[in-house]
Amino acid sequence: MILELSLFLVWGLMWAIYFVLDGFDLGIGITLPFLGKTTGERKVLINTMGPFWDGNEVWLIAAGAFTFGAFPIAYAKMFSLLYTPLMLLLFALILRGVSIEFRSKVADLKWMAFWEWVLFISSFLAALLLGVAFSNIFRGLVFNGGEYAGTLSLFNPYGLLGGVLFVVIFVLHGLLWAGVKTNGEIHNRAVRAAKNIWPIVAIVAVAFLVFTWFDTKLYDKYLAYPVLLIVPVAAVAGIGRASCRERV
Repeated sequence: MILELSLFLVWGLMWAIYFVLDGFDLGIGITLPFLGKTTGERKVLINTMGPFWDGNEVWLIAAGAFTFGAFPIAYAKMFSLLYTPLMLLLFALILRGVSIEFRSKVADLKWMAFWEWVLFISSFLAALLLGVAFSNIFRGLVFNGGEYAGTLSLFNPYGLLGGVLFVVIFVLHGLLWAGVKTNGEIHNRAVRAAKNIWPIVAIVAVAFLVFTWFDTKLYDKYLAYPVLLIVPVAAVAGIGRASCRERV
């Protein structure tokens, strides 16, 4: 029991590290068309994640490999039932990497604009699909004797709300990162946007936690061990604290 619990904690930590590290990359991609008003500003924003994005994705690979090594049966069933969203996630991440690399290959405004929109769409889809996948894991996957049960059921209201939560959190994360790594007008714009969006993030986070009460059995553990409630409370409080600072 101790071994299984330890492996599960390490598994959760690896996914948390990936979300923290790659979250700002996805957030920058989602906010790129709106935060960067000119081609030069969008180049600055892309450069803020240039040295990091590919290294951050290593944690995604590591988390998947750890799942296979530590929980092979759960890995097989989970990746089978989530096959379609995970494949779409893979394509989105591939397109994101391609868009970052290809954008600067041709000095043409239309060429760069095309890849900037590819970066936006792929980043948005990656964030949304990660939320849908993990929300369904929280909700519980129906194995049906190990047979594939279809994909449309994964896009249930709870799964979609989880996808929206991931998107808005990553957007906030990206805005904070842009505020740290830039100066001048981009910095000011990012800080203003972060202050404006954090209430939305908090509302969606609270709605997701409330929906979790009705649509999952996760709170059974919290009721059994009330001290665990500090985790979601600290998460919501942290969102507000990080975003209400006068300077990022």
